[in-house]
Formats: sequence, structure tokens, C-alpha cells
Amino acid sequence: MSKKVVIIGGGIIGLCSAYYLLKDGHEITVIDQSNMNSGASYVNAGYITPSHFISLATPGIITKGIKWMFDAKSPFYVKPRLDIDFLKWSWAFKKSATKEKVERSIKAIKDINLFARDLYEDLKASKDFDFHYERKGLLMCYKTDKVGEEEWAIGKRGVEEGLGVRNLTATQVKELEPNANLNVKGAVYYDSDAHMTPNHFMKEMVVYLKENGVTFFKNEKVVDIDLSANKISKIITDKQSIVADEVVLAAGSWSSFLAKKTGLNIPVQAGKGYRINVARETNITIPAILCEAKVAVTPMDGFTRFAGTMEIAGINHTINPTRVEAIATAAQNYYNNLQITKTEKEKAACGLRPCSPDGLPYIGKSSKCENLTIATGHAMMGWSLGTATGKLISEVISNQKTSLNLSPFHPDRKF
Repeated sequence: MSKKVVIIGGGIIGLCSAYYLLKDGHEITVIDQSNMNSGASYVNAGYITPSHFISLATPGIITKGIKWMFDAKSPFYVKPRLDIDFLKWSWAFKKSATKEKVERSIKAIKDINLFARDLYEDLKASKDFDFHYERKGLLMCYKTDKVGEEEWAIGKRGVEEGLGVRNLTATQVKELEPNANLNVKGAVYYDSDAHMTPNHFMKEMVVYLKENGVTFFKNEKVVDIDLSANKISKIITDKQSIVADEVVLAAGSWSSFLAKKTGLNIPVQAGKGYRINVARETNITIPAILCEAKVAVTPMDGFTRFAGTMEIAGINHTINPTRVEAIATAAQNYYNNLQITKTEKEKAACGLRPCSPDGLPYIGKSSKCENLTIATGHAMMGWSLGTATGKLISEVISNQKTSLNLSPFHPDRKF
């Protein structure tokens, strides 16, 4: 049965939800508070990452985070603040960062990433799209034996999970990436991963959705949500009121604020990430993570992107030049002869990634609101999980059997 569905949020999760809901015959409206040309869906590393099966809330991250708090250039920064939502999230994060909980989440994270990759490849193979997509794998590059051992321990776990993983010497890295002039001790290579150019995909998807009848309301902010008998009866924006059969909350880092209007507590904190684009030839052909610095490198269509940092400091888009400089310095330390210019650094942009306390996204319906489906909390895997989340959301709303077990992603889960 066709339903009138309103999607709050026009990022990668919202657009993919719109696509699959449209395919299932529903009438779709997308509302976004921005012009839909910036933010996390446009500045991310463009990775499709089955290799990233370990959640953000890992044992030891709290200790590292406390140490990194005093280093303005650190890859992971948490700004302490007296905010009740932040304090509750921090406690839940601490409770989630255990070996047992990480272990339990591995299969769920791996499976949803593989599912998403298959769906991206289906889209690429269709006649409707011509976006940049390459499957060249991912190099986890390291400079020290200690980090190399840590990465290979994860790599061996990846082998157990059925992924193709190899531990490469510096010579083998050079054979795989001969002209990039990497300055590393070695790398753990995952052949499972792919990469894209995010802004190209986003533009193509918007065009496709518009041409196929999806309504967009840009620069329009949801200010309230009316409830009646455990259901959303009306969505109120700063310009109009909209009635819908079903509502999808895919508003990224803003999702928790809007969820509260329905009486739901969906713990999310914004994790700011930065990107620098280099349009000159870099000779980089394979995506890489520069492990010690936690910097992602992606050869995109017409440029190379250097992205990194996880800065949990509330909702703000302030560019911190020190953190931008740290990304540029890391890139230059790992790639000999690479120089990132002052102008390139000045053009850096940032985006806010919605982080759940346990590193798993929220996908599905809460028992507390009958016609609301949640799709947020993807942290650094928002791009990677876009298609899978959209497909699962459509299956939920269309009352179909879901392609994956959604219990690990349940919005009502306790921490």
C-alpha cells in the first residue's frame, strides 16, 4: 500500500531512504534545513568500508581520549562541557567501550557494510546513474611496529570474518602504489573496500529523485512535531505544516533534538570532521588510512581528498586551523614530496557526523512512536551505510521482511 512519507534530512541517509521508498511505490517528501550542498555527506572520505568492523567505542579509547584532550592536533578530541545530553552520552559511551560489546557488534557492522556495498554496485550497474565508484581496496598504512601489530591483529580478525586481508611490507606497498612515494613501514590491505566521490553521487541522486516525483523543501527547518495517540499527526516547519502517514528521521547530528519533540531519547553527539581537497596530481591511486594520524586519503574524480579528526564539541561549524594543519602535516609525513598549499588549507571544510554511544547506527522504529522510523547515528560510516540504511528503512515502512536483523540497531536499545 502506498504511503505518504516525509523524510526529515536530505543527507546521504535521507536521499537513499527516499530512493528505496520511491522504488517501493511511496509518495516522498524530503525536508532539509540547508541548501543541500554542504555538510558531512559532501565532505566525507567517500569510503565503502567492510574493513571498518570495529566500532568507535573501543576499549582504551577513553584513556586515549583523555590524553588527546590536551593536544589540539590530536585525531580524537572531546570538549568537556556541562550539558546533560553530552554527559549522558559520555557515560553511555564509556559503558559501551568494552571488549565484549565490541565483539558482539562485529558481525552486525561487517554485514551491513557488505550489504551496502552490494547495493551501491547495483546502483552503479543500473542505467539511472553514472557516479564515480571504484573498488581498489584500502591500505591501512603504519609507520611504527606497534601500530602495525595492532592493525594486523584486526586484519586477522577480518580474515576470520571472511574478508580478503593481507599484511604488506613497505616494498609490497610500493608495488601496489608505485608512484605515490609512501613513507611507511608497511600496511594492512583490505580488498573488500571501495570508494566514491560523494558530491557527484549526491547531485545525481537529487536529480533522479526530482525527475521521479520526489518533493524537496530546502532551507526549511522543522520546528515542531505534533503527536496524537502515539503517532505523529503533523510536522511543522518554519514555513508550513505537513501531514504524513510515515516519518523518517534522518537529520544526522540534529536528530536527537527532533526526536525529543516526540518524547524519544536518541543519544547522538556531533563528531566534527575536516577535509582538504588537492586538485593537483598526487599519484595516489588507492585509498589509505594513515593509521597513527587517523587521516583518510581518497583519490576522487578530479582531486585527492585528505580527511580526518573526530571532534566532539557540540553543534558548530567553526573551522579550527590547528586541526586542518594536523591533517596536512600528516599527509606530508606519509607521502614524500607531497606539499599541501596554504590556499588548499584555507579552503578546508567540515561536517558533523552523528555519533551514537556504542558506534552502531539507529535504524528502525521505536516502540514509543508508531509512525516514526529512525535512521541516524552512523558516525564515520554514514556514507558507507547509506544504501543499506535506505533499503532497510523502506523495508520497515513497507512492512517487508528486512534484509538484515535490525536488533543490533534498535533505537530503543539500552547502553
